[in-house]
Amino acid sequence: MFNFSGLFEIFWRFSLNIAVIMVLVRWLYYTRTRKKNYLFTYILISSIVFLLCYLLENVTLQVGFALGLFAIFGIIRYRTNAISIKEMTYLFLIIGVSVINSLADVSINIAEILFSNAVIIVVTFGLEKVWLIRHVEEKTIVYDRLDLIKPEHYDELVKDIRERTGIDKITRIGVGKIDFTRNQCNLKVYFDIPGISDEETISMEDLRDDDD
Repeated sequence: MFNFSGLFEIFWRFSLNIAVIMVLVRWLYYTRTRKKNYLFTYILISSIVFLLCYLLENVTLQVGFALGLFAIFGIIRYRTNAISIKEMTYLFLIIGVSVINSLADVSINIAEILFSNAVIIVVTFGLEKVWLIRHVEEKTIVYDRLDLIKPEHYDELVKDIRERTGIDKITRIGVGKIDFTRNQCNLKVYFDIPGISDEETISMEDLRDDDD
């Protein structure tokens, strides 16, 4: 019932996989976005995909099963908030790493597996930390001072948003839907430093209650 060689195999493969995933999502992704919800999701999805692929490796659906996972997770749309392109890319990335580490058979040596993981980390690092060093974040806020959305009051608008939200280095602000009956509008704020909330849409009241 107990196959210690098999246990060692799944242990080192899972350890390698979780180490690579932590570098990708905890270091490279989270330090950029500060989105804890996606961090939680990526780690758990990676773990379950790895275990599913590894434990079902001997099934005749090996390749088809792996491609099926890509298709299933590729069309996932969370009903609460839409997944941005970057988050979807990281989701595809961690699924791919998990499939590679779990389905690589005996004909592929450890050095090739390590090289594949290293290439993924290096390329992701190069894009996040070197090439795309200037990262522009976007937040949509519900704003309650319509008198400041006029073009001639732009500087005052930037100052007010900076003081009330704590968002620094604002590059530009776009005005969206305006509701005169409620005396509020939607503003898209673009800035260089990651935002203070994990949500894509926030209000002034939410900013005061945010614990992150």
